[in-house]
Amino acid sequence: MAKLVVEILDASDLMPKDGQGSASPFVEVDFDKQPLRTQTKHKDLNPTWNEKLVFDINNPRDLPNKTIDVVVYNDRKGGHHKNFLGRVRISGASLPSSESQATVQRYPLDKRGLFSHIKGDIALRMYPVLEASSFFVAPNENGVESAESRVGADHKANDEEEVYEKKKKKKEKEVKTFHSIGTGSAAPPPVFPGFGFGGNQMKENPVAVETRSDFARAAGPSAAMHMQIPRQNPEFGLVETRPPVAARMGYRGANKTASTYDLVEQMHYLYVNVVKARDLPVMDITGSLDPYVEVKLGNYKGTTKHLEKNQNPVWNQIFAFSKERLQSNLIEITVKDKDIGKDDFVGRVTFELSEVPVRVPPDSPLAPQWYKLEDKRGVKTRGEVMLAVWMGTQADECYPEAWHSDAHSISHESLAYTRSKVYFSPKLYYLRVNIIEAQDLVPWEKGRVVQASVKIQLGNQVRATKPFQARSLNAGWNEEFMFVASEPFEDFIIISVEDRVGPGKDEILGRLVIPIRDVPLRIDATKLPDARWFNLHKPYFGEGESEKKKEIKFSSKIYLRLCLEAGYHVLDESTHFSSDLQPSSKLLRKPNIGILEVGILSAQNLLPMKSKVGRTTDAYCVAKYGNKWIRTRTLLDTLAPRWNEQYTWEVYDPCTVITIGVFDNCHIHGSKDDSRDQKIGKVRIRLSTLETDRIYTHYYPLLVLSPSAGLKKHGELQLALRFTCTAWVNMVAQYGKPLLPKMHYVQPIPVLQIDALRHQAMQIVAARLARAEPPLKREIVEYMLDVDYHMFSLRRSKANFYRMMSLLSGITAVCKLYNDICNWRNPVTTCLVHVLFLILVCYPELILPTVFFYLFVIGVWNYRYRPRDPPHMDARLSQAEFAHPDELHEEFDTFPSTQPSDLVRMRYDRLRHVAGRVQTVVGDLATQGERAQAILSWRDPRATAIFLIFSLIWAVFIYITPFQVVAVLVGLYLLRHPRFRSKMPSVPVNFFKRLPSKSDMLL
Repeated sequence: MAKLVVEILDASDLMPKDGQGSASPFVEVDFDKQPLRTQTKHKDLNPTWNEKLVFDINNPRDLPNKTIDVVVYNDRKGGHHKNFLGRVRISGASLPSSESQATVQRYPLDKRGLFSHIKGDIALRMYPVLEASSFFVAPNENGVESAESRVGADHKANDEEEVYEKKKKKKEKEVKTFHSIGTGSAAPPPVFPGFGFGGNQMKENPVAVETRSDFARAAGPSAAMHMQIPRQNPEFGLVETRPPVAARMGYRGANKTASTYDLVEQMHYLYVNVVKARDLPVMDITGSLDPYVEVKLGNYKGTTKHLEKNQNPVWNQIFAFSKERLQSNLIEITVKDKDIGKDDFVGRVTFELSEVPVRVPPDSPLAPQWYKLEDKRGVKTRGEVMLAVWMGTQADECYPEAWHSDAHSISHESLAYTRSKVYFSPKLYYLRVNIIEAQDLVPWEKGRVVQASVKIQLGNQVRATKPFQARSLNAGWNEEFMFVASEPFEDFIIISVEDRVGPGKDEILGRLVIPIRDVPLRIDATKLPDARWFNLHKPYFGEGESEKKKEIKFSSKIYLRLCLEAGYHVLDESTHFSSDLQPSSKLLRKPNIGILEVGILSAQNLLPMKSKVGRTTDAYCVAKYGNKWIRTRTLLDTLAPRWNEQYTWEVYDPCTVITIGVFDNCHIHGSKDDSRDQKIGKVRIRLSTLETDRIYTHYYPLLVLSPSAGLKKHGELQLALRFTCTAWVNMVAQYGKPLLPKMHYVQPIPVLQIDALRHQAMQIVAARLARAEPPLKREIVEYMLDVDYHMFSLRRSKANFYRMMSLLSGITAVCKLYNDICNWRNPVTTCLVHVLFLILVCYPELILPTVFFYLFVIGVWNYRYRPRDPPHMDARLSQAEFAHPDELHEEFDTFPSTQPSDLVRMRYDRLRHVAGRVQTVVGDLATQGERAQAILSWRDPRATAIFLIFSLIWAVFIYITPFQVVAVLVGLYLLRHPRFRSKMPSVPVNFFKRLPSKSDMLL
């Protein structure tokens, strides 16, 4: 006979149930009315069992239709009383075909009811074994016994349990396997994987599995199966940290000076400001001098640019040496002359580190001083250099522009790519263009009918109207288009009227160029600006264009309405995780409600992204909130960078999201300009989930999906966050206001048009930020703004499906609770519901107060279980851990696809299969709705007549009968005892299913 093996490995993070902050859990498994249980682990919220339970499979072909019920209980009094800790229901269809294909899966524990408080997960491994001999075990003298002999073991006396414990200690080197049904006596003992007999040492302790006799009276497994999603890998979770930042330690003693940068650790640097030099001696025979300065501290050496033929050079360059890496007590500042061979020594200045002053912001910058140069023997020589040397921190204003000691190996050209910067996105506006009509359109060939269309171009945005057949040389379109424009308004709107003279061939009848700065700005949402007539100019090519324009006294005209919409918010990121919801016009913006402070502390366990260049990573962070972007300094050749940089944003709406990404800098070490920075990972945090004035310090996993490697963790990013509210009344009032500005609701833009405008806005932002120094490349902006979020992904479709199923699980739990009450599963609960129902019927004014008070009690009760950590990328929710490689290849494929035709055909067939299921569900929903409409539509005259007669009878009955009596009768009928119920469907259900729908009218 075939067997089913269920391995109970362990559980974690269970709910305390014994009133002392702990629990004594055990697991009961029921398969095909064969109940088994594990041992009890006393006082353990993270128990480990490592037990195998074996069940008989009566009909292997029926296994996909079976359900495995795994329930975790808290043992209160030696098994006589128990508390529910959670359950898992697994379909037999999800089992692997053999033991070799079975893997350990972690399942989150489900609730028993809507108001149950359950948490934690359980690790299981399940597989069928079709060979009966593998599990054919006979009771023998060594103590291997069947589960039947253990029925009712929970009710044994204490002395019997003591005897059993002694017996188990004597035979702890033996393997004991218990079955749900007694086995024969002729087979040898089984050999399980991971267990050994004879010469092989056992890997696991023997496990006693008992069968409860009261399971025989329990109902069979439910036909409804919950789809289980394994809990995400703990490696992908948050890790709370307690870094020594001033905000946590308080502003006492030395930490008081760090109040400005209180979310990051203080990092001390030695700063050297090389300003200029004067009266330097001539070193070459030609009488010229090409001076530069070399700053040396131990093995670290930094140089300024050399200035040709200049005895009074000006450098204004700052060097920063990390105090943690100081390798000498003496700093040398040497002036040298650049030469073809060996550079000449001009003079130097030395400083002892113990004599260097300490500067603490907000003190004013240290004033540089003139120092006489010395020769190699320490004798004063000709020439002076202006310097300033001090000890400071990353709070110093010169920190972003300084040359840092860890960047000593790169060139001056690449140094700009390593500096920290703050960027601002350009201010964006929607441009509305309404093409109304045109007059006096003269074709190039006399007598032909004009098929006129209008093409509008703004930068790389092009729109066109539908062709209009102008028989009277006048054309009317009345079409409206939206574009994205940005400040400063340097672009032009090019409007051309074209005549379709052949397939793919158009002739321009007239053209109009309008500067964007001349377009009126619309702030009021009530009135559009007036339309205007514009002259269309004929296009000319070649010489004498200006003279021909002067000769023209007649021109075609076009009637337009143009305006810049300042009342909209131009979306450059998805509304699901938008960081800015303010309108374009400053006049319409509300005051800020708080401040968001983010400390980018460090990262750890980064993967080497440059496998060809010494297996290193040059990491930097980019954060985006609102229109403000920040970029940290690039730390070179390290897998554990420490930035400790703090930034601040003004918050206008709490329901916004900040995005922080980590990238590998590929524009140093002589890289080409067209090289792309590699993404290491990103983090999104919603501000509304943060408590005000609380400091959050965590390590966030940096997860990246790729078509080749799937989900991969590239490291961990340590952040410190604090959201401070400065206007509580305004913040609370924000929750009652619309998410987007007023114009989005007064004059909404279609969803498809919003997506196209969002793409254009992202292109404008990426192009503008790419022109900064150092530039934020297009791949960085697109990754931060999720440019491909709207593209089809089977993985995202699965994730959204499971989200919907999780949402509907609450409704399912309510329906199950109602069904249990109606079927008297728990008579006490059903009686209480009867009493409550009668009270509410007699006193209907208590219904709404009871409902709202119950919601209040639930909310207060759930306060204990509120999330303690900020949200982060959830790999389990995203269906990323177990995504199929081909699904990821499809997700990251270009549009249009560049894959071979066979692969595209296979993906198309798979999409058809999935869409067929969706189509079936949508059709079933439409069928139910059409049946409801058919009740009164006389499509089935007999059914409609029956319903009308029934409605008339009920109307008379309810009119002459008090409402409370009707409510009591209906309620008692619905809650009647199962003895008075029939297993057949009710009359209303049968009547509804017989109503016609339009499914039979489909081709």
